[in-house]
Amino acid sequence: MRITGLLLTLGLSLAAQTPAPKPSTAPTAEPTIGVAIDGTYQWVPAQFISAAEAMPEDKFDWAPTQGEFKDARTFAQQVKHVAAVNYFVGATILDEKPPAEVGDPEKGPTGLKTKAEIMAYLKGSFVYARKAVQGINAKNGTKALKSPFGEGTTTPLGLATLLAFHGMDHYGQMVIYLRTNGIIPPASRKK
Repeated sequence: MRITGLLLTLGLSLAAQTPAPKPSTAPTAEPTIGVAIDGTYQWVPAQFISAAEAMPEDKFDWAPTQGEFKDARTFAQQVKHVAAVNYFVGATILDEKPPAEVGDPEKGPTGLKTKAEIMAYLKGSFVYARKAVQGINAKNGTKALKSPFGEGTTTPLGLATLLAFHGMDHYGQMVIYLRTNGIIPPASRKK
């Protein structure tokens, strides 16, 4: 009881010494669930795009071949795969047709060949994925959706989580590809 009284007295004393916040002239709206999730998700495109940009064009089709890397995706295929999944999953969240070709989401569109084409596709996919994530709210976040990956159901919140971990899973693989080629990933460079 004495400790509670002491803490209450200390708290009231500190509160009396702290100036009151100035009233805001603009209304402060609570962020939606999607905006809150996007606050973290925005790091995925930042890290992923900078890693993709770091690989020189002449190494974009490189893949490790020794050891347990037999039949591994090339660097370009990693990028196209993540971008295609971004469009595919974003369209499921938004309940619409993807605004860009996804081809086989495991491989991405076969028509994209150059680094510039692939990078434009990648950047567009993250803009679209972020739009989908930002659109999630308390009303639609737990709505049952048919899984875009086969049987079962999922939710927009579940798919937003998938977008984040999927992108970072492949980012980790791309870091290995970069370092194997003597390139320090931008996120690891000294500032």
